[in-house]
Amino acid sequence: MQVHPLPLMERFFKLANSLTFMSEEKTFIRRIRSFVKREGRLTVGQERALNDYFPQYGIELKNELLNLDELFGRTAPRILEIGFGNGRSLSEMASKNPEQDYIGIEVHRPGVGNLLLQVEELGLTNLRVICDDGVDVLKQMIADESLDAVYLFFADPWHKKRHHKRRIVQNEFVQLLRKKLKVGGAFHMATDWEHYAEHMMHVMNESEGFENTAGKDNFLPRPEYRPLTKFEQRGQRLGHGVWDLIFEKVN
Repeated sequence: MQVHPLPLMERFFKLANSLTFMSEEKTFIRRIRSFVKREGRLTVGQERALNDYFPQYGIELKNELLNLDELFGRTAPRILEIGFGNGRSLSEMASKNPEQDYIGIEVHRPGVGNLLLQVEELGLTNLRVICDDGVDVLKQMIADESLDAVYLFFADPWHKKRHHKRRIVQNEFVQLLRKKLKVGGAFHMATDWEHYAEHMMHVMNESEGFENTAGKDNFLPRPEYRPLTKFEQRGQRLGHGVWDLIFEKVN
């Protein structure tokens, strides 16, 4: 007896259509983030640092506001850096400015492990680390008007036009920062991509409650407190530019 193949084919296409619908539905509900996890393999030292030092210097994401005075055991200026990379610039700033407290946020575990190694090596007591999404941390854990500055150095510029919506510097994000900064607090950005610098300038010019400390549409030379990275040094030798923007919360 010969079985006609049509019913089998119909079942196949129904299954394929179902899977396609499920895939499209998942894509639709997934929240767009400002980063992509391209996590490499942890070194032995980084893994050890995450296991041994994160319990002391790390902060787990919770839906609960941080008591920063309790966390650091004192009252001091508070600075938050989003996306600290390998952490060398952040650890250098914390080391050179012991009178200030720093919180660093990074999604990539190798970078977090690397910073934890530096924290332990330098004996830094004024630095804490969070391995999670910066937007979630700001919304869930940072009290309003509790920060003196927010740093965003060399964030992913998302070069392709269709990806520009993924850039972290958008009006909604800036207004979130505005809530968390004290009046007089600073939002300091730096990038080595001119088009992204122009994008950030446009967004900040349109954002309520901020003023450009360098004057309208002006960029700044690198402030002394922001360390010059090896990446920047290499770029300077090749003739690449770097643009710094510092906007102050005025209300």
